[in-house]
Amino acid sequence: MRWIVTAHTVAIFAQPVFAGRYMIGDYDMLALHTLGADLVTYFGLAQVVLSAVLWRRAGTRWPFWASLLLFLGESGQYFAGVAGELDLHFPLGVALAMYASIMLVGIWRTAAEQPRGQR
Repeated sequence: MRWIVTAHTVAIFAQPVFAGRYMIGDYDMLALHTLGADLVTYFGLAQVVLSAVLWRRAGTRWPFWASLLLFLGESGQYFAGVAGELDLHFPLGVALAMYASIMLVGIWRTAAEQPRGQR
């Protein structure tokens, strides 16, 4: 779970880099931004599934609900980007990056607090 949340957060933070490069004229970066959006979606879905397994095995509920909320926000982000709704796409992207960062810290902190045999 820790590693998928980490990979997911890294993918989210790569997105504004690709978008920024595209916006300054490196038009090939739009393809990477699109690929990145797909990767963020796949990581988000994997995170929801793994957090459901974590809930089932360890009884820890908050990662599931937090992951589901993040995934739903990313879905809105994805469709806003496809529709060209940049007035929603940009601020939602910032909010999602912050939310993913907070979740990353929470997951690593939760894992550090568990005894070694329960990780």
